[in-house]
Amino acid sequence: GNRCRGGAGTGMRAKGLWALLAALRAGWCLLPQAGYLHPDEFFQSPEVMAGDILNLQVYYPWEFLSSSPCRTVVFPLMTSGVTYWVIKSLQQLDICSSCVNSYTLLVSPRLLFTIFSFILDYSVYRLAPFWEADPWKALVLLAGSYVTLVFYTRTFTNTLEGLLFALLMVLVSSRKSDGSLAAPTSSPLIGIITTAGFFNRPTFLAFALMPLLYWAGLIVGSQKSIKTVINHFLKLVLYACFTAIVFVIADTVYFTSMGLDNFYSIKKSSLFDVIGQLNEKIIVTPFNFLSYNLNPHNLALHGSHPRVTHFTINGIMLFGILHILAIGAGFKMLKKYIHQLLQVRSSYRGSSGLLVHSEDNPTLLLFYFVPLAFLSLFCHQEPRFLIPLILPLVLFSMSQNRAVKWKQVIIVFNVLGALLFGCLHQGGLIPCLFHLEQLMHSPESSNHPRHYTLLFAHTYMPPRSLLNIKKRETHIEVIDMAGSEEETLCRTVKERANDFTCNDSHVFLIIPGTVRAIITKCGVSFKNETLIFPHLSMEDPPQIPFLFSGNWRSQLGLYILQLDRDQ
Repeated sequence: GNRCRGGAGTGMRAKGLWALLAALRAGWCLLPQAGYLHPDEFFQSPEVMAGDILNLQVYYPWEFLSSSPCRTVVFPLMTSGVTYWVIKSLQQLDICSSCVNSYTLLVSPRLLFTIFSFILDYSVYRLAPFWEADPWKALVLLAGSYVTLVFYTRTFTNTLEGLLFALLMVLVSSRKSDGSLAAPTSSPLIGIITTAGFFNRPTFLAFALMPLLYWAGLIVGSQKSIKTVINHFLKLVLYACFTAIVFVIADTVYFTSMGLDNFYSIKKSSLFDVIGQLNEKIIVTPFNFLSYNLNPHNLALHGSHPRVTHFTINGIMLFGILHILAIGAGFKMLKKYIHQLLQVRSSYRGSSGLLVHSEDNPTLLLFYFVPLAFLSLFCHQEPRFLIPLILPLVLFSMSQNRAVKWKQVIIVFNVLGALLFGCLHQGGLIPCLFHLEQLMHSPESSNHPRHYTLLFAHTYMPPRSLLNIKKRETHIEVIDMAGSEEETLCRTVKERANDFTCNDSHVFLIIPGTVRAIITKCGVSFKNETLIFPHLSMEDPPQIPFLFSGNWRSQLGLYILQLDRDQ
């Protein structure tokens, strides 16, 4: 009796802990989370939609230009597009006077993604019993991972990829009430999700491969007649084609009309006009994406990594000890299979030995390592590409309570990961954009239109949409100097300093504290400066000795410097 009561206590504790972590996920999204992980979290969804729907000044990335459309517009429209349409409507209906501001522009799409992220929790809850893991303990491991707290609350296409992968895994794993495997009958849904995933990111095929093979195995194994098997496969293909057609039409209409204004006017024209337009140029974004990315020269432009980066660095960076445990289990399993194969060959006993149900879920390990191996074929390897793998990894780590004895290590790892990526990494840039937006929209500056020039140096690309500038407002200029050399930077700053033609002109320079010294050599003076803390730039890291000096805050800060024109 005591043991059961202890189990119930742990169950309650796990439920409470999961609820706390779920509240943290939602609350931290609303705070908002200041860390900036990668330009793609803005430039592949919210930035584009802010330009199309809210008519703001934005930077359109090359993938969304009609000359080279490489990304489907369907998912940005369904996510950031919907949230921006909602805040725009609220403002038009006078429900709130300034619904559109840098806070709502940042948080509303993220909040939708955060709500969607609970698909992951639902999947773990549904799948844990199937893979012999404790559902609530697995949920705590998932919700406590900094990948869930930080990456799954951001507007990445990788986040959507992870959610679609989770749904696919739920669809292919079904059991009857007596515990025996049931043949999944959801072929239409599997077809729709696979195609949608492919249009979102063509790499989705790497993730979908194992679930689809597993599903095919179950169908073939459980159906007596070949007719039923063919029926299932035909249904899948039919729905997959139908989904593809929807994506192709939406993308073609969007990219040939370029922008939503024309997109809406097309809706009003007749169906024949639309079909006529579609015939001119059919746009299949994943094929453009693949033809671009299969060219190694193009991939190298985005950074070339050794093929083992995912296995040796990215996996550990995202999942810590869980990745290492999975690799260990994988090697053990390989050893066992090779051993069995050799035994079978030496004694010709038949292959029944191979089918022994192994206590290490080999299938789960394949769900983890097969996509990892496929993604390792490409030379451009970023950590975020692996975030969909959190689901099979959590299930694997909790089957036979593998991860339990590493509890302390896991907690420390995820606290550090959450602080590094959720707070510190490029963490000054978004607060800086908030600050500038308030400054430029302050009552005194809206009464006398001033000319603003914002120079960003040595930061990630600033998402222009967060400055909340309408396309018709031409008195604000944003210049992204990226990682410019000292001379180029000084030259641009000096040009701007001498270019105060109109009376009311303000030039701001945004630069990390670690490279601030460059500017002092330029011989221009600044009248006021704002330090935004914390901001960690991996490209210009702080020198360790400085962090222990009295000046450590400036090393971990981002400066907004205003050029002094009375010099």
